[in-house]
Amino acid sequence: MIPVLCVLVFGMIEFAFVMRDYASVSSLVRSGARIASTGADHGRAVCESGAGAPVCSPGSTPALAQEAADAVQRSGSAMTPDQIEYVMIYKANIKGFPGVEGNTTMPTNCAGTASCVMYTWRPALDQFKYNSGAWDSQSISACFPGNSTTPMDRVGVYLKSNHKMLTGLFGASLALTDRAVMDFEPLATANCNGKGPAAGGHQ
Repeated sequence: MIPVLCVLVFGMIEFAFVMRDYASVSSLVRSGARIASTGADHGRAVCESGAGAPVCSPGSTPALAQEAADAVQRSGSAMTPDQIEYVMIYKANIKGFPGVEGNTTMPTNCAGTASCVMYTWRPALDQFKYNSGAWDSQSISACFPGNSTTPMDRVGVYLKSNHKMLTGLFGASLALTDRAVMDFEPLATANCNGKGPAAGGHQ
């Protein structure tokens, strides 16, 4: 009976650590999505320099993606950043996934997916750095209430992490993923002209 009891005890311990890390993943994507949802009019990302500079992203990405990656990095989660393989920030379709309407699968990178930006953790730099993808910040529709031509957009944040098993009885590692999708916060009237982003509806 002792071997059986040992397996049960170690299994419970392993399961507890898995649940802790999964809770961290869920918290991280919500934090990133909350920050991203407020940044529809923050314009293009910029590359700043100097000590404490934020994540550097090309101008083909929105500042909100950079801000979401920063939020994940400074969240203070029990999960260490080097456990995170990547963070993906994207324009969500009606199903909450990136890509065209009707898509219900999550790509492993942003290559070939419109309005999608991915960041990966760089241990040597101790930062999330831009990896792939593009999203024209001026294409984001967040002028209330939107219309049939340019409905209000939603932003999604997806995170994949690698949980290293403590005991090794159930494998060496386990991939943990989660995503959060939020509506963009409506822009202030001063930033909207009622005609949508195609007609200069926001900055």
